[in-house]
Amino acid sequence: MTQTRDIIIKSTHRGLRYEDGRLTGVLEAGRYELPETSIWRKHPPVTEIVLVDMRERELTLKGQEILTADKVAVRVSIITLFQVVDPVAALEKVASYEDRLYSDVQLAARRSLASMTLEAILTNRNQLSEDILSDVTDAAAGYGVAILRADVKDLVFPGNLQEIMNRVLTAERLSEAHLVDARTKAEREAIEARSRAETERIVAQTRREAERMAAESEAEAHRIRAEAEADALRMHADAAAAYSEHPVLLRVRELETLARLATNASARIYVGFDKHADLEPLP
Repeated sequence: MTQTRDIIIKSTHRGLRYEDGRLTGVLEAGRYELPETSIWRKHPPVTEIVLVDMRERELTLKGQEILTADKVAVRVSIITLFQVVDPVAALEKVASYEDRLYSDVQLAARRSLASMTLEAILTNRNQLSEDILSDVTDAAAGYGVAILRADVKDLVFPGNLQEIMNRVLTAERLSEAHLVDARTKAEREAIEARSRAETERIVAQTRREAERMAAESEAEAHRIRAEAEADALRMHADAAAAYSEHPVLLRVRELETLARLATNASARIYVGFDKHADLEPLP
């Protein structure tokens, strides 16, 4: 007869089953019955279940003081997001995969910072995270751990250097602000200059168009007057020719003129006589 005990493995974990110290299998999530003693065996095997957490977890390296390539001491804190993907390798390949991961991330950060100058760190802070991720990923895969992300949380510089950096950053911001103001002013002046030039061009074009239209109108008026005068001269010439050819027409025109004058009470007609002419008595 064998006595058993129950063990439950959650979906967040895996169980490594050992019998007398030898790995015999990996248990998925579920309920298992493990034998404890047997009356038929004098020395039954000792069964042990070691749980391995398979969830994503964070590993934080705090305040690592490292020298840069230009011998500036910086203090860096790094957060690494990792997950066990091979529970057998995580427990069998290394004594403690968490301690090993801590050391690998620490060494990767030191190697990366030691190859970067302070200016490079300030201008490209993401480079440190990328170097750590690429350096640790393959090594961690060897003991069953996947590196999901490695980020620089804090980057602290010496006090005097921090003050200098703050002054430099302030000067850079002021310089950028002045540059923006200068660009804005230059753009505004350029826009105003273009507007003035466009306005002057439109005014000049309008003036030329008005002058052209005035010249055309004046020329047309001269032409019309000239044509009217020519027509009047032709009419006078035709009338003179008609009067010369038919004197009676001139007499008729005189009578018509006298008749029109006669209708005007204020009109006066003066008929001149030759004072030296002999007057004949009326019959």
